[in-house]
Amino acid sequence: MKSAFVRELQPNQVVTTTFLVQTKDIRQKKTGEPYLSLQLCDRTGEVDAKMWDNVTEIMHTFERDDFVKVKGVPQVYQNRLQLNIHKMIKVDEGEIDVRDYFPCSSRDPDEMFRELEEIIAGVANPHLRALLEAFFSDADIASRFRVAPAAKSIHHAYLGGLIEHVLSLCKLCRLVAPHYPDVDLDLLLTGAILHDIGKISELTYARSFGYSNEGQLLGHIAIGLRTLTSKIETVPGFPPDLRSLVEHMILSHHGELEFGSPKVPLFPEALLLHHLDNLDSKMECMRAFVDRDARLDGCWTGYCTALERVVLKKARYLEEEQPQAKAPKTDAVAANGSALPGTASPITQERRQPTDSPFAQKLQRALGKD
Repeated sequence: MKSAFVRELQPNQVVTTTFLVQTKDIRQKKTGEPYLSLQLCDRTGEVDAKMWDNVTEIMHTFERDDFVKVKGVPQVYQNRLQLNIHKMIKVDEGEIDVRDYFPCSSRDPDEMFRELEEIIAGVANPHLRALLEAFFSDADIASRFRVAPAAKSIHHAYLGGLIEHVLSLCKLCRLVAPHYPDVDLDLLLTGAILHDIGKISELTYARSFGYSNEGQLLGHIAIGLRTLTSKIETVPGFPPDLRSLVEHMILSHHGELEFGSPKVPLFPEALLLHHLDNLDSKMECMRAFVDRDARLDGCWTGYCTALERVVLKKARYLEEEQPQAKAPKTDAVAANGSALPGTASPITQERRQPTDSPFAQKLQRALGKD
């Protein structure tokens, strides 16, 4: 039984437990001596780890994707938890329960796949529905689609993350499409379901998440387009113009050339797919980052490279007691630098009315400061 999970690590408390090695890097101190920089993980998350001393005797005894038992002390570094390792030893796979080490969706994969099948059955366009059925009646594609992560590390990076992301994206499509009368919901849903289909071959996830050789050489957009081509050829009478639209949605879903798309979105459904995909991935990235840093003090996370910012832990922020806000300026203060008794401006009075939201109350107090 694993003694402690990543989510349970507390600063400055000695811990002895086992992890899966996600990344391993042997680096040099200024003195020339080696040290280990590791990314360790289990099913609850990942933690940066360093081993500074007695490295020579251990550094070649394990590799990436091995299991290790470590003794160390978690410490806060740059507002992120880092595990300083004192002792470490490789552990045989037979000594652990591998289910403790792989992050996975909280949703049941069979239940998610049934939801996907219901969405496909609801597609009215017979050509698009036949195409989707051709994909997911393929036992190999269906089995991999159930368990694949949506990304190596940035968003939905857990087993079942891809289908969870696709289902979330389909819900967004159904919410947004009715607002735009010219948008074809069937086409938009088809793009949402197939846009990342190449990831079932791009990513490896037998142990830690990484890229297959094919994934490194081609990327999921090229793999997805190739898979689409092979499946469309099995659908009799698929319209060539419609084929080009579906192909374009796969090619353009990253939105910009510099982000890996060979084409930018050139029609409404492609543009919507890009923005909804980006929205869902960033919202999940932000949620996961806040969750990862929830055990650290303060209401801000460390720097999130994927989002290029720190993130507010809003629940923690709202719980913290705030200092009494200064009285807001009146119109007289703004004009003359001094306040007249009882002359608060109507605008200020309106802005200070009570609201139902604690966050809005704090925001309004902040707006009333000097």
